[in-house]
Amino acid sequence: MNIDRIIFAFAGLMITASLVLSWVHSPYWMWLAAFVGANLLQSSITGFCPAASVLKAVGVKSGNAF
Repeated sequence: MNIDRIIFAFAGLMITASLVLSWVHSPYWMWLAAFVGANLLQSSITGFCPAASVLKAVGVKSGNAF
């Protein structure tokens, strides 16, 4: 598994978890989905993703996007 697939899976997991938590617990969990979406948007513009930097530092092989 490369960095790209891990990042996309992690983003999808975080958005799904925030939607479930907002439905079950509190609507304030929607802020997590907004944060993940904003981070995806800024990484598409700048090419910088903090999670990709961490994964690269621990030795996960690179993909095409990061």
